[in-house]
Amino acid sequence: MIPYTVNIKLAARTLTGTLNLQNKTAVDWGWQGLIAQGCHSSILIIDPKTSQTIQVLERHKANVVKVRWSRENYYHNVSSPYCLRLASGDASGKIIVWDVVSGTAHCEIQEHSKPIQDLEWLWNQDASRDLLLAIHPPNYIVLWNGDTGTKLWKKSYAENILSFSFDPFDSSNMALLTSEGIVFITDFSHSKPPGNAGKKVYIASPHASPAHTKPAPTAAPVPTGAKKALNKVKVLITNEKPTAEAVTLNDCLQLSYLPSKRNHMLLLYPREILILDLELSQTVGVVAIERSGVPFVQVIPCAQRDALYCLHENGCITLRVCRSTITQEETTDPEQNVYELMYDLRSQCDAIRVTKTVRPYRMVICPVNENSAALMVSDGRAMLWELKAHPGKATVNPSSGLSPLYIPVSFCGSPLGPNQKRIQDLSLNSMIGQTLIAGEALSPSSTQREVQLKFLLTGLLSGLPLPPFALRMCPPLTTKNINHYQPLLAIGTGNGSVLVYNLTSGLLHKELSVHSCEVRGIEWVSLSSFLSFATSAPNNMGLVRNELQHVDLLTGRCFAFRGDRGNDEPPIEMIKVSHLKQYLVVVFRDKPLELWDTRTGTLLREMAKNFPTVTALEWSPSHNLKSLKKKQMAAREAIARQTVSDAEQSCVESSVISLLQDAESKSETSQAISAREHFVFTDTDGQVYHITVEGNTVKDGARIPPDGSMGSIACIAWKGDTLVLGDVDGNLNFWDLKARLSRGIPTHRGWVKKIRFAPGKGNQKLLVMYTDGAEVWDTKEVQMVSSMRIGRNVNYRILDIDWCTSDKVVLASDDGCIRVLEMAMKSASYRMDEQDLTDPVWCPYLLVPRAALTLKAFLLLQPWSGTFTMDITQVDYNEKDEIKGLIQEQLNSLSNDMKSVLQDPELSLLQRCLLVSRLFGDESDLHFWTVASHYLQSFAKARQLSVSTAEGQAPSEGTHPSPQSHLDICHDVLCESAYFQKFQLDRVHLQEVKRSSYEHTKKCADQLLLLGQTDRAVQLLLETSADNASYYCDSLKACLVTTITSSGPSQSTIKLVATNMIANGKLAEGVQLLCLIDKAADACRYLQTYGEWNRAAWLAKVRLTPAESSDVLKRWAEHLCSSQVNQKSKAILVLLSLGCFYKVGEMLNNTRHFDRAALFIEACLQHGVMEANDSAHKLIKTSFVEYARLLRSLGLREGAALWASRAGSAGEQLMEELFQGEGSSAPEAALAEEGVEAGQKSAE
Repeated sequence: MIPYTVNIKLAARTLTGTLNLQNKTAVDWGWQGLIAQGCHSSILIIDPKTSQTIQVLERHKANVVKVRWSRENYYHNVSSPYCLRLASGDASGKIIVWDVVSGTAHCEIQEHSKPIQDLEWLWNQDASRDLLLAIHPPNYIVLWNGDTGTKLWKKSYAENILSFSFDPFDSSNMALLTSEGIVFITDFSHSKPPGNAGKKVYIASPHASPAHTKPAPTAAPVPTGAKKALNKVKVLITNEKPTAEAVTLNDCLQLSYLPSKRNHMLLLYPREILILDLELSQTVGVVAIERSGVPFVQVIPCAQRDALYCLHENGCITLRVCRSTITQEETTDPEQNVYELMYDLRSQCDAIRVTKTVRPYRMVICPVNENSAALMVSDGRAMLWELKAHPGKATVNPSSGLSPLYIPVSFCGSPLGPNQKRIQDLSLNSMIGQTLIAGEALSPSSTQREVQLKFLLTGLLSGLPLPPFALRMCPPLTTKNINHYQPLLAIGTGNGSVLVYNLTSGLLHKELSVHSCEVRGIEWVSLSSFLSFATSAPNNMGLVRNELQHVDLLTGRCFAFRGDRGNDEPPIEMIKVSHLKQYLVVVFRDKPLELWDTRTGTLLREMAKNFPTVTALEWSPSHNLKSLKKKQMAAREAIARQTVSDAEQSCVESSVISLLQDAESKSETSQAISAREHFVFTDTDGQVYHITVEGNTVKDGARIPPDGSMGSIACIAWKGDTLVLGDVDGNLNFWDLKARLSRGIPTHRGWVKKIRFAPGKGNQKLLVMYTDGAEVWDTKEVQMVSSMRIGRNVNYRILDIDWCTSDKVVLASDDGCIRVLEMAMKSASYRMDEQDLTDPVWCPYLLVPRAALTLKAFLLLQPWSGTFTMDITQVDYNEKDEIKGLIQEQLNSLSNDMKSVLQDPELSLLQRCLLVSRLFGDESDLHFWTVASHYLQSFAKARQLSVSTAEGQAPSEGTHPSPQSHLDICHDVLCESAYFQKFQLDRVHLQEVKRSSYEHTKKCADQLLLLGQTDRAVQLLLETSADNASYYCDSLKACLVTTITSSGPSQSTIKLVATNMIANGKLAEGVQLLCLIDKAADACRYLQTYGEWNRAAWLAKVRLTPAESSDVLKRWAEHLCSSQVNQKSKAILVLLSLGCFYKVGEMLNNTRHFDRAALFIEACLQHGVMEANDSAHKLIKTSFVEYARLLRSLGLREGAALWASRAGSAGEQLMEELFQGEGSSAPEAALAEEGVEAGQKSAE
């Protein structure tokens, strides 16, 4: 048996219960890997992997309505560490920014007193990550500095703002959902409020607007349900206000940009999801629910794949993945081939049972991996679902058109090695391949495996049931029970069950269904058993059914303590167990009390009819057990002595002792001692009676006349020589029995509901409960220690109280929570690192900043030994043992799969960097390594190809790899040009099918001209009807496009016209003309001059040769680096996509991202894509030395030595510093130096 250690120190904590309706939207899953959820005025922090609550934040006075984790898209180092920052807004308009680990508030913000409507951290700025945007009702948006709490700017709008959504591709765009429609803002900036009121568009409700009811063309077959829905929403967004009868109510539940592709947005209605293309302001896809289906509540679009997580009203979560637009056999008639965005249902989880009080509130998904979802239910449950991929063919109806899903053949962005270990369900993009688009070749099916997706319930957190509660803490810790003591709290609930919580861990220890009606009180009779009583509702005679149950916790056995008694009698008022747990008094409302023996379960005495009515009762702590035991010992000793003669006495001391022990054990088994105990009670007149119980004899003792200053006595407490009485008028009377003094103190707080002394010898603190709060008194000094009152310092009513240790109290309140508090009774959050968790939690953010960075460096590279280890004690790491232990705990908490993959020698450097950035939830690392890994491999491949063709000349910077793998379209302009072009053509094709007005047609024609699809554009231009004002213009334009020749004069004329147009403010038209004469490079230059950087990058991607496009994008990267734009991280990604790896290394060094720079350069050398010239050598050396210095500052000496040794002369000085006073121990350095020379040779 393992020795059981007892943690006597209980942490202050809150056990939470059901949610308030206002908490509905207050939930968020951060990049840090934790879920924050508002519960009344507290905030729970939940670890989804082990499903435990690891922190409860208490400071808000009103219900929490919004919570938001800060983003992690910045480079982390000691000055900007991994830290848990959370912003929360409540119903009284207060915003608090938390440091979650310590449970303290960074700053508090208050603007108005209405509930915060929406909150979001700004994500774009490289310089500042402290900016927080909030909607203060009814119509203000305010930008705050979340670190200092200062207001940067405030702007008001004409309508009430409901929520907002940022464009994930361009930080200057955002959309506000207002009560009337949508407001698009295109000039959002942190430095000043948006200049204009934004572009306002109205949402015509998808069913009501008359524009939707135009008859379908007769030739087409009658459309089915979903098609019908699509015809209805051909037009949805209008610039003029819809008529009153057309819009019944704007029932749009949610608007959000799609993070998987640029310029798309979704609108959620109860019965359909609309996908809009914002360039045309037009619906391009609909997910409709059949008539019998369950309506939507919420939808979360994914970034890694074009997929939607939808939550339905029955608590079912469905995953819908966009169908590939590629069709197996193109039909001859293009009209038949209906072309639209289809989101196919790929997986769904089980629904929950919805009742009046139980309904799904919100769902959140993991932003790092997008393959797990958490559902918050109104009864306080959190259900954690994980998406799993199972290989195997899906059994689908062939006519449904579902294309199979394939697993990608790579892991962490690189092709799998032959016997490499992998984690199948690491993230959504490692579970299912990309959605194919038209014009893309299907890969040979031999390598690809089909998969099906399934949801698996991996965790469930449940809260307390609804109040009322009856609390009782188990008997206190003593020197005798210290070896097996558990701090258990029994909670009686309204439905008759008793919950037993272990307060060390805060987890539910047992849930016992004991009674059939509300539990009124609980008394423990030992450390592992208790008595609880419940009373049913009274009948018309005022009689009830009383249930008094004895429960054994170890076995879970319950039995009725009073046998068959209990039907049709007056209700039990209270039960009281004596100090030695020998006797039990049961007090009834209109019936004399009963006295029971708890050990044998027998009734000792039922009092006579004329017995006085009891108002309050308490057992005395004094008894005669010690003197009885002494008498018994003396008697036994005498018996033992008589059996041994005096002569042998000295030599048989030991045998006497054994005889004594025998005698003692025999006598204890034969019969337990019945000690004498006393109790006092008061009657309705306030007279105090004293009664003695010994065995089965009951004696009446002294009576003390009532005290005139006291009203009707409500409760009594007795400890040592102090007796305290409390009455219904709020008076407390302190009796000192030794000195025979009494003191009355009026508290003026009304009825004294309950008084209890604290446990522990000589501890004379007293806890008093009133209808409006509680107080702690010191009975030695007779003065109040602390007080809490509803409305003054808390906003909940107290239902029950008890002590849980000698200095902590436990309170049950009507907001459904049970709080363990210090004696001062201030609700406070606790420090996370002081907590005793049952399961270890992987969260590097809980470590001190340096330790988190050490852990990351440790996981990233351990090249000093041939194998990887998961034991930090095996490396040369000089740090306090305490911190080492914490790091080791983090390492141990990783899953076995993850450990085996990290220790796998086949895992490449790039894969490792990606994997660690996922583990840490480091957004900026993840983006950087995803793009870097893709382009490093693709340029290395291109280089090999060009070398193998033996032409000798270096390939141009834009040589792109085979189309087999390409970056996901969520990276937008970072994707390969060929793929990007296909995607844009596909999109225009879709827009063309969906267009429904002249405006749309015109926009489509413009796009087609820019994309170089002249024939199709001419067809569209000729569609213009004769009564349209632009008829003449469009016809001429069509003629111009068809007759363009490449003759010199016509080219120069058109160029002249185009430049004049641009100079006179017609930028778009001028750019179109330049594209017609294949001068797209000039067009890009003009766009950049006029500040249309994104448009220029787009055009360069779709029209220019790799070399030309590279120039345009390099100019863009320079612009992004400029001080007024300050988006260096984006510039680095753009340069990566162009293959300018040397420049990237330089920039990483200049921005002091040393670890990223060194690892990136190392990867470049491994893939042979770094030019080996002097400047490159210099860069390599500076990066390696700086990384070595960084590792040394973190305490990883072996790592520092390795990188310093690879930095040539620059690293020698650092090596000397590292190994000072240790003699020359640099043999491994020499080895490493050889290694780096070999590496350079291979690079050359």
